[in-house]
This record gives sequence, structure tokens and C-alpha cells, in this order.
Amino acid sequence: MLRRNIRMRREYLYRKSLEGKERLLYEKKRKIREALEEGKPIPTELRNEEAALRQEIDLEDDYTAIPRSVIDDEYAKAAEREPKILITTARDPSQPLVQFAKELKFIFPNAERMNRGGQIINEIIESCRARDFTDVILVHEHRGVPDGLIISHLPFGPTAYFGLYNVVTRHDIKDKKSIGTMPGVYPHLVINNLSTKLGERTATILKHLFPVPKPDSKRIITFANQSDYISFRHHVYEKQGGPKSLELKEIGPRFEMFLYQIKLGTVEQKEAQNEWVLRPYMNTTKKRKFLGD
Repeated sequence: MLRRNIRMRREYLYRKSLEGKERLLYEKKRKIREALEEGKPIPTELRNEEAALRQEIDLEDDYTAIPRSVIDDEYAKAAEREPKILITTARDPSQPLVQFAKELKFIFPNAERMNRGGQIINEIIESCRARDFTDVILVHEHRGVPDGLIISHLPFGPTAYFGLYNVVTRHDIKDKKSIGTMPGVYPHLVINNLSTKLGERTATILKHLFPVPKPDSKRIITFANQSDYISFRHHVYEKQGGPKSLELKEIGPRFEMFLYQIKLGTVEQKEAQNEWVLRPYMNTTKKRKFLGD
């Protein structure tokens, strides 16, 4: 099993290394295709390669005309099976962190929570691969306050690192009647203002944590981006006075997420390449938004 994982990881990295070359070749063929359709002369820099590129264009179909991204390989089997998620914490967690992990278990359908104990992260990832888990979520804390969330997609990545802010759990809300009970149905997702390439990448990681809901589901989970802080909200709605009257009720928990790293690998792979990371000088670019408008 270990040799198989190593071999498949090498194949994945090799496909990733070819992605830049395939994109460059695609751009060359796109320019030739546009010149032929518009009746314009072939660009000067492509005239030596025109014959070979036109032959490749003639052999392409709808599936091979556009190069596949490594993202397609990471989530290629997402439509074939529902996500299966393991949730765990850092070692020696405090009671507030354990409570927050319990509430995360109810947010993500088909999730299981495991007490970390003395297990190292390599053992956890290998065990999850053997049991066909699709994702591992690790929650971290600072002085009893949850402050970090790591989402690692299996078997080969990616891994997204988020900071957590303004965490309010259901346990912290005193009025239990106002929040109601946690439904078990699959939720509808509302993803707002994740419009850049990095935002779409983040949305892909988040949305594949949830299975496809039924049309009549009344549970809604929202990921709303504002100034690169992704607000998580959890609601249910009821039609009290007919189809035009809706009552929206927040059932918690709520928190803000701040993305600071995406790694092309699983969480235990220290040598994995960084796809994107927040650098110190980026903190001064106040007007620049990385995830959306």
C-alpha cells in the first residue's frame, strides 16, 4: 500500500509538471485556430510550427481541445461518491475546542469525529486513505479559542489552511430555543464573491465537502467573502405564511475564515509544493483583494 501511494503521488506530480507545457501549447493552437477562422495571416512566431500544430488541431475533439487542469484530477471522482470526512483536533485539546469539533461534525454530512490522543498526523492520513475518506479536517486553538482550520483532500491534496476569527458556537448561545435543533438533511450551499481564480479554487475545496442536497432541503450553509474574510453562516428556513412568506433562522455556529495557504499535497507532506501562500508584504496591499471583488 505504501509503495502504491508513493507511485500514485509521483504520477500526480508528473501530471502537474506537464500542466504549464500543455497550457503553452494550447495558447499556440488557439491563436492559429482564431487566425484561420477570421481569415488573418498566421502569427509570425508560429509559422515554423504551423504544419504540426494544424495537424494536432485536426485530430482534436471537444474533450481534448481544452487542456485538463490538475484540479480536475484531484476531484475527478467527486461525482461518483459522497464525501466522507474525518474531523480531529490538535493534541491535548481544551473543552471549547472539543465542543467546536463536535459542532463541525454536524455541519458536514457523513463526517466522523476522532479524539486525537497520541496519534501523529502521518498515521491519521494513512488510516484515512485505507478507509476511503475523502477529506481530513484539523482544528487548532490558542488559549482555548479555535483559531485554525486545515482542510486536506485525499488521497493527494490539495490542503487549504485557514485562520478562524470571531468563533461563536451553538454552545455559547444561551437561548437554546431561538436556535432550535440541528437538522441532518444535506444543505444547500450559497457561495458569494469568490470570483477570482484563487477564489474559485477556494470555493472548489469548500463545496466538495458537501454532498448534493435534495431540492426540498430547508437547510442553507453560506460562505460569503468580504475583504478576503469568508463568513460562515448556517440557517434553516420555514414557510410560515405560505410560499411568499419565509422565516430564516440561524442555528449556528458562526465564524470567519481567512485563507493563508494552499498546498499541492496532503497535510503531512512537508515537501509538497505551495500553490499559493500569503506573504508578509501582501498585508500592505489594502486595496487588493485575492478572493473576490
